[in-house]
Formats: sequence, structure tokens, C-alpha cells
Amino acid sequence: MEINIINFEKKLEKNFFDLNIEWLNHFFKVEEFDYEVLSKSKYYIIDKGGEIFFSKFKNEIVGTVALMPTNENNVFELTKMAVKPEYRNKGIGKKLLQKCLDFSKQKGCKSLILYSNRKLKNAIYLYDQFGFVEVDMEQKSPYLRANIKMEKKIS
Repeated sequence: MEINIINFEKKLEKNFFDLNIEWLNHFFKVEEFDYEVLSKSKYYIIDKGGEIFFSKFKNEIVGTVALMPTNENNVFELTKMAVKPEYRNKGIGKKLLQKCLDFSKQKGCKSLILYSNRKLKNAIYLYDQFGFVEVDMEQKSPYLRANIKMEKKIS
């Protein structure tokens, strides 16, 4: 299966929203913070120096992930990774994650952080494979569903 990873284009903003809403509703629920970022992804991610990547199979967008700038210089949050249900467990998440790491190195980032939930065993395993380690989570995490924070040092 040949998957191409492509960068954000304004016309793909709805794909980003739809993929993430489906994923969140399947595993958790859409929180207010999610809806705000997803409905204004260009503003919150692209315009602030982040990036959104999409996985494309043939002419179909089948997955996405974002690198959202944080309040800390040269640190991105890996966030909003979602893959269509029928394309899960086919290595698409790995390709998206590798693209994020390559982009982060190119941008001179010092680290990536992410928030997740331990019930997402496949996701946690993937992050472990890519060298993310668990770190202390803030008292007030931006996500109610998050019960683990992970970080990967880049430079």
C-alpha cells in the first residue's frame, strides 16, 4: 500500500476536522479545547508556525497529524493524530510520526511532547518505539482524557 505524506493545504482543513472528530468520538469524546483547535486549525497550528500532515492513499486522505507550537521555544506538541478506521494498523501512524520527527529536526526543535491515554496501548507502544519517554504531566493538562505525557528529545 503506497501512502504519501503531504503538507497542509487550506482545502484539506475539513479532512483534518472530520478525521479527528471521528477518532475522538470513537475512543473518547470531543472536548471544548479539541473543537476549538480543530475548527480553527489554520489559526492555531499553521499560522503559529506549526504544521499539519496528511496521509494520502490513491486520491483519498486517510490520516492526519499535527505539530502544534507550545509556549516553550522550539518545542512542538505532537497532536491530533487520526487515521480512518479501515486504514488503522497498516503502518500509517508510523509514517506520519516519522514525518513529524523529520520536520522537527529540520526546524531545529529541541523536543516534541504529546498527551495521551494509557488505554491507547497501540499508540503508547508506537511512541515508545520512536523514543518517547514518559514525563511528569502538569496539574492542569490541556486535555481531560490525558493521563500520560511523553517527550522525545530532538536536539
